[in-house]
Amino acid sequence: MSLDMMRGLRKQLSAWISLVLCVQLSLSSTLSFAQPKTAPAKPGATATPPPQQQPQDLIAKGQMLFEDQQYEDSIQTLSAALLRPSNTKEQKVEIYRLLALNYITLGRKDEADNAVRGLLVAEPDYQLPANESPRFRDFFKESRAKWEAEGRPGFVKEKPIEHPVVLRHGSPSSAESDKPIDLRAKLEDRSGRTGTVKLYYRTGSRGEFTETLAEVEGENVRAQIPASAVKPPLMDYYFEVHDITGAMIASRGDSQAPLRIAVPDGEGSGWVLPLAIGGGILGAAAIVGGLALAGVFKSSAPPAGRGTSTVTVNVGEAGLRF
Repeated sequence: MSLDMMRGLRKQLSAWISLVLCVQLSLSSTLSFAQPKTAPAKPGATATPPPQQQPQDLIAKGQMLFEDQQYEDSIQTLSAALLRPSNTKEQKVEIYRLLALNYITLGRKDEADNAVRGLLVAEPDYQLPANESPRFRDFFKESRAKWEAEGRPGFVKEKPIEHPVVLRHGSPSSAESDKPIDLRAKLEDRSGRTGTVKLYYRTGSRGEFTETLAEVEGENVRAQIPASAVKPPLMDYYFEVHDITGAMIASRGDSQAPLRIAVPDGEGSGWVLPLAIGGGILGAAAIVGGLALAGVFKSSAPPAGRGTSTVTVNVGEAGLRF
């Protein structure tokens, strides 16, 4: 090959290479302009996924799946939603409602009945909307009837705060024989639980108590022991407060430790003092008489011209001086 021919081939090859490089550069420039530019992410920022990748609320997703007739997937989604401890009462009602609709549609009656019962435990007065399918409404009605007939199992009604009931009463120290004893008391009942207040009384410290109803007007309680029961030496009595069911909710005294009123004998000497000894009441005159027989008294003769004397009675560590 001659030298001129070789030079011609080199020039043609150089021209082809230059053409290929120009085309490549042109394509690269076109692609770079076609791609959108994205701003660099800020340090610490979290990339936001596209809307279709964001997680949906489980209840809304369960509703969507039910409407798309994907019943099994809806049940799984709603069952997962039911496990959340943060569910409100309204959310629980909606979850159980959708579960019941899924189960009814699939013909799984036992599971549907359990879902209805779960809904009623959360909201006993719940009713399906009037525009709901009769198929669903009839099933809810039957499940409610069975649940109520069984005593609403699972439903726990919140009890209101009950304040204690207190009957305040001060017992009189003594009463006159054969005269009625009027008794007064104050009733503290902030919850309004009182049904009746009863008075129990007896003559003496033994025997059965007689029962009678006291009058209650607001906080004021009035009762009376009749004159025929007021006899020496004493009266026992106590009060009981009952609610509307008859259960006792408060008392003042009781049959084992009743309140006590002394009833002096009107025919005795005027200086008789009632003394409580071992739960009973004994007149001082009787004590003095008994001790005198036992030789306990020490007396001193009065000086001439004086008509008084001093008697000392020693009973244990206590002494009475007359």
